[in-house]
Amino acid sequence: MEDTVLLEVIERYLTGDMSAEERAHFEQLRKNTPEVDQMVVEHKLFLHQMEMYAEHSTLRNSLHAAHNRLVEAGTINESGVTETKGKVVQFWNRYKKVTAIAASIAGLTAITISALFSYYSPANNLQIQKLNRDIKNLTEKQRAQGDKINEVENKIPKGTTIKSGGSAFLIDGKGYLVTNAHVLKGSRTVVVNNNGQQFTAIIALTDPQKDLAILKISDKDFKPYSSLPYSIKKSGLDLGEEVFTLGYPRNDIVYNMGYLAARSGFEGDTSSYQISLSANPGNSGGPLFNKNGEVVGIVSTRQAQAEGVVFAIKAKGIYQAVDELKKSDSTTQKLKLPTNNSLKGMERRDQLAKLEDYVFLVSSY
Repeated sequence: MEDTVLLEVIERYLTGDMSAEERAHFEQLRKNTPEVDQMVVEHKLFLHQMEMYAEHSTLRNSLHAAHNRLVEAGTINESGVTETKGKVVQFWNRYKKVTAIAASIAGLTAITISALFSYYSPANNLQIQKLNRDIKNLTEKQRAQGDKINEVENKIPKGTTIKSGGSAFLIDGKGYLVTNAHVLKGSRTVVVNNNGQQFTAIIALTDPQKDLAILKISDKDFKPYSSLPYSIKKSGLDLGEEVFTLGYPRNDIVYNMGYLAARSGFEGDTSSYQISLSANPGNSGGPLFNKNGEVVGIVSTRQAQAEGVVFAIKAKGIYQAVDELKKSDSTTQKLKLPTNNSLKGMERRDQLAKLEDYVFLVSSY
């Protein structure tokens, strides 16, 4: 299908002009063809920006028209003739409300133009959104819904402000976990398992440049696992390959499924993948699995202006982080990444039942 024809079809899809049968067929094509899905995402973003530009243009024309009406009515004097002081004061008292409104509109216009300029600037960091949880901004309702921190013995000191959070998963049964560096905004950490049990953990390694960190559970209540059910895959993924995640965008563990959209990440970053799935703040640091239940990445960021465009650090980064840790800490020499996988060939629900105990909610304070 030629690009021009495909774009017409995509526009009909986004504007809801397709019949139910056409829409179902196109959604199947989108699911099976990552290139088409990417075009849909990009075109949706383009249309959104065009709508913003049109709104700005309409506002600007309205302001010009209002200005011209005020000039014709004599409200605004552009002749340059100086009025008396009394006239000026009288004019101000009469029209100060109008002036205030006009100033507000002008300010709004300036903000809109600034936002458009910032968006299109190549150095715009807001194009990528980190997926850590800003726990300070949770509403009281969200705190009350299944809040595991309050269901068990609380190991976070009373009155402590939690700075951030996210997800993490075990890479060694003795209590070593991997997460994103940006999840750990505080100096102390507590991790919570799927049963709501809390464990204190220390930061064993943090690498902000690679956005990776390793935690070590240092809690007498933690019982080590003899083995992990998954392995960590060094090799790459195939385009369109099915992937899924487990993480904590809320206080209960959440599952999402998608596929590999690109072998590189944001702006061609070769250390990460672009994946097509739904991810929210709290998913940072969570594992990305392939259909066999092998860890293939760590969910890290998403594109702020496009729905379903998520980036995950490739799993080989875990091997690099462990090597760095062993060089800096001689007590970690026995840390061994899992190489055996017992999940291959299982139904997805059976895989999830075995996996959820190894993924943790992280609270950093």
